[in-house]
Amino acid sequence: MHYENRLYQILAPNPALVASQLEADEFAKHYTAGSTRYYEGKVVFAEIDINFRHPYFKIDEAIASLHPHPDGRPKATKFISTYRVLEHIDLKAIKRVILSTPEGYSLELHSAPYTKTHEPGFLRIYAEIEPLRMLVLSRLDFPAFGKYITDPNFPKGAPKQFYTQVELDIAEFLKTFEERPTMHAPIPGLHPSKLRDAIMALRADLPKATKGLRLDCSFDTIPYKLIRHGFMFASHEETKFFPMPSRAEIEATHYRFWRAM
Repeated sequence: MHYENRLYQILAPNPALVASQLEADEFAKHYTAGSTRYYEGKVVFAEIDINFRHPYFKIDEAIASLHPHPDGRPKATKFISTYRVLEHIDLKAIKRVILSTPEGYSLELHSAPYTKTHEPGFLRIYAEIEPLRMLVLSRLDFPAFGKYITDPNFPKGAPKQFYTQVELDIAEFLKTFEERPTMHAPIPGLHPSKLRDAIMALRADLPKATKGLRLDCSFDTIPYKLIRHGFMFASHEETKFFPMPSRAEIEATHYRFWRAM
């Protein structure tokens, strides 16, 4: 039986470039439920153009080794690399991003120009997903944060970064916290008092662009419903944006995924 060969870049929970004979939705199900390797959580990965090549990766050898199992099942994974993967991926070769719930329900995202305008003065929260993994408070807008974090002169950055913005009405959060200091954490794993303190500190330090909130963003604990705008790939020279559909659109077209958001 003939299967189409594909390249997938796993972005969460662990970085990897993988060759596979599975369709994207089947790959998501395999990673969350079908493999002998135990994993419980959501998965984010990208499909890479099958014609993409970089001397850092032994792609041709991996694809040549993709053969169906004796019983006819497609070969699910052939790992090519698990180290410095995004750094060596051409952003133009990224075809689509697939989000998967822990149950294996998937949602496909396609790239689009980033056309939103941002008013100055707002603070935003970013979850760095790959390769850096911090949760960061910043006064920079969505594209500008990517340019900042990938600046070659920034000692705590990376050549390329995959990240998202986490939805939070900071003014409303501060108002609620003052009225009810025992409120539930608006972002899982981040204590409200620590978040309040970080907001006040960054507001008071005008030259500072960012302030770390957590050493690990714990992206697996952040519900998809808290994703604002979508997901961004960035280098210092370019960005590639994958917008998140509205929740109403997701409910209408991917109901099971919507239920698990």
